[in-house]
Amino acid sequence: MSNLAQAGTYQLGDRTVKRIGYGAMQLAGPGVFGPPKDHDAAIAVLRAAIAAGVDHIDTSDYYGPYVTNRLIREALSPYPAGLAIVTKLGATRGDDGSWNAAMSPDELKRGVEGNLENLGIDRLYAANLRVMGDGHGPSEGSIGKEFAVLADLRRQGLIRHLGISNATPDQIREAQDIAPVVCVQNLYNLAHRDDDALIDDLAGQGIAYVPFFPLGGFTPLQNSTLNDVAERIGATPMQTALAWLLRRSPNILLIPGTSSVAHLDQNLAVADIELADDAMADLDAIGNEVPA
Repeated sequence: MSNLAQAGTYQLGDRTVKRIGYGAMQLAGPGVFGPPKDHDAAIAVLRAAIAAGVDHIDTSDYYGPYVTNRLIREALSPYPAGLAIVTKLGATRGDDGSWNAAMSPDELKRGVEGNLENLGIDRLYAANLRVMGDGHGPSEGSIGKEFAVLADLRRQGLIRHLGISNATPDQIREAQDIAPVVCVQNLYNLAHRDDDALIDDLAGQGIAYVPFFPLGGFTPLQNSTLNDVAERIGATPMQTALAWLLRRSPNILLIPGTSSVAHLDQNLAVADIELADDAMADLDAIGNEVPA
């Protein structure tokens, strides 16, 4: 079993967490909709993650909807001390599986209440405002009113810490003017490097950056250089891409997801990989190959 501590730790709110966590999205059915194909396997993955030392889980009530949070509760409650469960607010799912914005004050409050109920807790450790933006990419526009709603719910004691997801630097600064931001969750991986400067800026502020789709998401990363480096270091291409993220900046927290215990073990084994300078240089160049 991998020693997750070898990958380092970072501050997430008022807790220090290991830099390799777990994303629960893939526990839901196809298209992140409906129940898992294998309920018992989903429970096993969650328990295996905790047994391996994972102390940071990313989820949302709109995964399923409600599926992943209820699985987390069934598998892990009562929760281990120090486990940071981070959720997202700002969307709902239609009966057809569509993703719909839910950013009004009432919708955000119901979102908090639903996450609390389905996770079986009295206060969310951290909640990200998920800005709908332009698909999986951010777009400019004020998010102040929406973030202020979450800040008020935080003052009421329903949320411990706040973050923001799919956001631009201006939106992050707008949120910070309203309440402390402990994490930013945006699309970022070897091939999608728009947030390079933002990551460095957040690192200077001591704010965690959590890349979603670290392996490409619905279109997995495919690159000959990535394959070559992976073969050279004796790892899979996906492990190599995750290892690059870990070395890219100390404030990056990984949340790779899977519904398989065997795949979970592969993801966690990234803690044992140390990329040499020449491997990093080759992988860094991949971002320059992708058209802007």
